[in-house]
Amino acid sequence: MKKDIAAEHTNTGFQISRTRLQARPATPESFHNLPTPARPLVDASDVVVPEGYTVEPVMAGLSFPTDITFADDGTIFISEGGSSWPTRPYMPARVIVRHPDGGTEAITMNVQAGPRGIAWRDGELYMALKGGYHMQIAKYNLETGKLSILIDQLPSGGWHEPGGPVFGPDGMMYFGNGSVSQQGVPLPAGFTVDLAKHPNAHDVPGQDVTLTGNNVRSRDPRLPYPYLVETGAFKPFGTPARKGEVIKGELFCNSAVWRSRPDGTDVELLAWGIRNPFGMAISETGDLYVSDNDFEEKGERAMAEDPDRIWHIKNARQPFGSIRTPDWYGFPDICGDGLPVNHEKHLPSRGTKAELLLENPPPWAGPAAFLEQPHSCLCKMDFCKSDAFGFKGELFVAEWGTLAPLNSPRPEDLSHGFRVIRVDVKSGTAQPFFHNRKMGPASSFGGGGIERPVSCRFSPDGKSLYVLDFGVVQVTPGNMFGYAHTGVLWKITRKEDQNG
Repeated sequence: MKKDIAAEHTNTGFQISRTRLQARPATPESFHNLPTPARPLVDASDVVVPEGYTVEPVMAGLSFPTDITFADDGTIFISEGGSSWPTRPYMPARVIVRHPDGGTEAITMNVQAGPRGIAWRDGELYMALKGGYHMQIAKYNLETGKLSILIDQLPSGGWHEPGGPVFGPDGMMYFGNGSVSQQGVPLPAGFTVDLAKHPNAHDVPGQDVTLTGNNVRSRDPRLPYPYLVETGAFKPFGTPARKGEVIKGELFCNSAVWRSRPDGTDVELLAWGIRNPFGMAISETGDLYVSDNDFEEKGERAMAEDPDRIWHIKNARQPFGSIRTPDWYGFPDICGDGLPVNHEKHLPSRGTKAELLLENPPPWAGPAAFLEQPHSCLCKMDFCKSDAFGFKGELFVAEWGTLAPLNSPRPEDLSHGFRVIRVDVKSGTAQPFFHNRKMGPASSFGGGGIERPVSCRFSPDGKSLYVLDFGVVQVTPGNMFGYAHTGVLWKITRKEDQNG
């Protein structure tokens, strides 16, 4: 029986509204005296860009921003994800809209975990929403107020994020969804963020896989300590796997990348085994690249020195509808360098060493197009497609920055990330482009520079690179905590074009 796609995607409770915001015009003086104790100062003189470029803050006071996009007329859209992890204070999910005349409004929505990626196409705003047990792709028409749910079947409810949506030269929509688990099976480390809200969430493979039966033993935070349970791959927390057990692959899996028509129909699975495909960008030639974050050196299945990476999704170059077998990029058993998680290079100094979860896994689709230092936290990215800015053809990547000492005990990891780099995807090399004079988040040393770049996007005319700064996040060996109203939007321009 043929599925009724329209009925499956009918909005059954998702509400969205628009509200005018009172935003004060920014002046250089106002950025030096912000009403936020966690980030009272934003100062462009504390950051470094290459000679011939200038940088300035253009918006401040954002709360947990996740992505930026533009309409053809220069209207700026900034998604704010809302409080889906520990923050102060609680903030709703919304999209901030800044019109060319300075008018500002908010598109607010009642989702559990809000927009992680946004794109503007043909007069409509596309949003990737983390959601609850399922992530969603939604489309919103600002003129008519019509909301359409395009995708609503991708397993979520865990630690990692949706990727995209982005649109290719072929007119297709590309999007991704990260793994439920951090380390290959659901574990207590994510209890306050995920497990308490979604106790039945688990990873789903994109191909049939056979399990080794190597379960991970941990405490159960829902029961009196020390109540211990075992959890297997592709199982809810506390459910063990059997040796030789076969888990069926599904089109609607996670740790994966898909494409579809712009209306969400004819979904095609291109790749899976990508732990966190948060950043997605398509080159002028139609090549799709996806950022991915490393395993963590902590807990009951720990891996050390796993590099962050950018994958080239080769199946995206194949004709739409032609993919019969998706490529596998390694999660949950292979690190970014192609070595298994139990290789001696990746044995942890903290936590329990990992065992393999899959028997006879699919062929690995690597190597990566680019490897970065562990825990740099590669995020959103964009190709430069204009000679006006310079470095045409290179990939600009926002690095959110390490969560060490929470996710790594190594001192060298404390300064990784906190910058924007430009990557030559052909050679697999990179150069820093935008960072503080002293590496690390500005709040760690009292400066007014950047905190945590989460997205970067070129303006419609190609002359400026906008960098979205997530804001202040405090990290300890035991937890992390984000502060609202500390996000900033930066603008980088070549000096000869700064008045253009």
